[in-house]
Amino acid sequence: MFSGRLFGPSKPQILPVAAHGISRDAISSCALRTAQTLQRRGFAAFVVGGAVRDLILGRKPKDFDIATDAKPEEVRELFRRSRVIGRRFRLVHVLCGPEMVEVSTFRGVSTADDEDGGARVADEHGRILRDNVFGTQEQDATRRDLSVNALFYDPTSQEVWDYHGGVADLKRRRLRLIGDPEVRYREDPIRMLRVVRFAASRGLEVDAPTRRPIRRLAGLLAHVPPSRLLDEMLKLLLCGHSAEAVAYLRKEGLHHGVLPLLDAAMGRAAGERFVMAALKATDERLGAGKTVSPGFLFAALLWPEVGAEWRVLEEKGMPTIPALYQAMDHVMKAQAAAMPIPHRYGADMREIWALQPRFLQRSGKRPYRLLEHPRMRAGYDFLLLRCESGEAESELGQWWERFQKTGESEREQMLVSDSAPGGRRRRRRRKPRSPQRDEGGGTRVESGDEGGSKAEG
Repeated sequence: MFSGRLFGPSKPQILPVAAHGISRDAISSCALRTAQTLQRRGFAAFVVGGAVRDLILGRKPKDFDIATDAKPEEVRELFRRSRVIGRRFRLVHVLCGPEMVEVSTFRGVSTADDEDGGARVADEHGRILRDNVFGTQEQDATRRDLSVNALFYDPTSQEVWDYHGGVADLKRRRLRLIGDPEVRYREDPIRMLRVVRFAASRGLEVDAPTRRPIRRLAGLLAHVPPSRLLDEMLKLLLCGHSAEAVAYLRKEGLHHGVLPLLDAAMGRAAGERFVMAALKATDERLGAGKTVSPGFLFAALLWPEVGAEWRVLEEKGMPTIPALYQAMDHVMKAQAAAMPIPHRYGADMREIWALQPRFLQRSGKRPYRLLEHPRMRAGYDFLLLRCESGEAESELGQWWERFQKTGESEREQMLVSDSAPGGRRRRRRRKPRSPQRDEGGGTRVESGDEGGSKAEG
């Protein structure tokens, strides 16, 4: 287990601007002000982690984090607009207008015989359950998972402090864990998903020692709390390179711990086309600066299994809507065994799935009612993916695109009769039988389907 032993050199390489290329101008004003305020009060303060990594790669960081030797309470006293958060490890959020910078105290290493009673607690698989210890900058660098994330930038001197060769790894486009990969994965199995995410999203190649234990240790994901698993999966799927990330998950067998139904979906040509079309569309939206709904994304990943089971149930004679709902329930239950999807996303998924048969209903008032549905746009986008993958007729998607954009008179002309192909055939009404006298002198009526058929939804 990670017992205090430090990996690599104990002294950092201190690299000037010419060696790393980061300009002070690239640091956000809030991060710069936070670091300089801490330094003026005699504390060490560095921009750390992902922001430094991305700046060296020529990317614009999404956020900036600061690492310091000041304790959370000391940081809190220096900034009026700040708050201490966290129970497992306390952090400080410093606010500058709409911008927020996260400030963490250097983390250390504890052992079972520490004076604090052993703040580091692990389970039988080696996974760290609690580790709430402050330490030195060197220890903080060693505790970080990847060499490219263990970089500290001093905005005053504009130097990068590099303890584990992270700058050299970035220049070689290499992704490497700090320390013994098997030990580090056992400490926190989420690191396997992080390796996949950074490799896909930053275009880095995972080095052999880091990659080698992953397939063998993939089962450790079963011991990770579902909330952490979901959080990391959302980061992976929304990293802008989800197609590459999912391909890597399957290659290393990691998807069994998070999306166990993916194998069956990708094992069918139509299912693979649909999933890849959904991932490609997600990456394109993110690349264009648009938002993506997690519920929509999970709905797309699980749809091939829902659709396959739906068709099987219909072939067995079950009516369309009950068959779809039973398929939805079965797939969601199977997914929950590995990684339960929160209700807020699950409800979105079910609504998107339930809308799909309604797009076949292009007669009467049904298309107009569907246009008013709050999930119409998401359901329509989902239909387009089905058309693109060949699961649904492309003409259906084109019809709905025209129906949304055209005027009222043309919409009336576009409607499809119930008996036409692509319409929805109504049940035939049976005429009521003539009133007959009963034995008591009264009348009784034997009727068929007096109310007619009701449109689903």
